[in-house]
Amino acid sequence: MDPEKKHTWDKNSKWPEELELLKSIINKTGLTETTKWGGTAYTYNGKNVLGIGGFNDFFTIWFFKGVFLKDENKILVNAQEGLTKSLRQWRFATKGEVNEQLVLQYINEAIGVEKAGLAVKPEKKPLIIPERLQAELDASVELSEAFAKFSPYKQKEFAEQIATAKQEKTVLARLEKIKPLILEGRGLNDKYR
Repeated sequence: MDPEKKHTWDKNSKWPEELELLKSIINKTGLTETTKWGGTAYTYNGKNVLGIGGFNDFFTIWFFKGVFLKDENKILVNAQEGLTKSLRQWRFATKGEVNEQLVLQYINEAIGVEKAGLAVKPEKKPLIIPERLQAELDASVELSEAFAKFSPYKQKEFAEQIATAKQEKTVLARLEKIKPLILEGRGLNDKYR
């Protein structure tokens, strides 16, 4: 792919007047403006509170912990339903839709959420041991006991190493590689840490 033709989302060049309007409102709140992930974001005591940006059909203010906002006006949307747990967007199609008083109300509530320390805790996914690795563990008490001594994180690394193999010969090769590591008490990626 030609690097000059690579498409990147420029959050700040679309809707310049509209984004300046949002900035002028946000600047009344005492939040600190910064750049995160190539876009304009605002923090309170170093913690992300909100960001702004422009898309093709709308410009937006997003609240990193928007899930905790009351949203009595039902204006916030989840941009990726099922994926996004906490972030919520308030989308605008014109400058005329921006109600300064209401925007300030939502921002102040978002600052209150941050002050209260509310957060969505990431879901822990259960460890799934692939059948081939489980068969090896079941066949050797020594291997099973050594595997059990690893942290869940390191156990998951071993499990994923086997689960991501597409061919049987790759599964066998990987099993032969990881069994000595497990018996020695060395994690799969310890040499990189």
